[in-house]
Amino acid sequence: MAIDIARLESDLLRMSAEGAPGREFCEAIAELARTGRFAQLRDVLPGVVYEELWARYRLDPAAFVSEWQRLGQEMRRGFVKHARQRLTSLTRLQRVENGANTPAWQQIQRALDAQQNDLLRAAFAFELLEMVEPAVTRATHLRECVVIASSSEDADRYLDEGTRCYLFGMFTACAVMSRSVLEEAVKQKLPAPLARLVKTRYRNTATLGNLLHEVNNNLQMAGFDADFPRIANRVNDAGRKAVHQGAISEDEARDCLKNARAALRLLLRA
Repeated sequence: MAIDIARLESDLLRMSAEGAPGREFCEAIAELARTGRFAQLRDVLPGVVYEELWARYRLDPAAFVSEWQRLGQEMRRGFVKHARQRLTSLTRLQRVENGANTPAWQQIQRALDAQQNDLLRAAFAFELLEMVEPAVTRATHLRECVVIASSSEDADRYLDEGTRCYLFGMFTACAVMSRSVLEEAVKQKLPAPLARLVKTRYRNTATLGNLLHEVNNNLQMAGFDADFPRIANRVNDAGRKAVHQGAISEDEARDCLKNARAALRLLLRA
């Protein structure tokens, strides 16, 4: 059975509208105030909050009811955007603010969601759903990296992380991890004499660039395929650009990952 991503997104939007944090709270206050049952709030609200709401209600009952109904509607309509803002606030630098510019409904919604985390849950759900189709398309550009010899658990983990970074659109991280997997794999495959030379010369701080320099100068000792340094250097260049020159494009990340996989096949085929 085919998985309908659009249908999942539609269902998620519906559930978000129905279960938006704070919507029922606001609608309940408005309804109790509208029907003359305001006193019932005394048992569920902190005393200071109840007194403040009661004072506002007495000033203008109709406006009070209308305001709380509006807040409930805004929580429903703005929930998805607010959820995304909640996630972004954790992933990027935030400037100090006094909260004066934050809408009242968002302040209430965030306070009521402090323990449930429905804002974060919804944000992750929407973001992950949006990743599915692009990730599927990117995956079609790859093929399995089949090798004969093994490398190490670290190399496998780096390759897994680098590939997932590419699939999920984190292209700069993909290039960095691609360089890491090759660095680890080369270290594991260096013959003992060359490994000792590298350790002495670089004092255990050899980068991929250093390793490839030594491999290229001692290719016969290393026993590596003659094409390996050329392909691996492409990976090193892309990784260095990602670290020192800023974000790289999807095409650059894909080429870097493909080159890393090709280099691994050459390195681990014997």
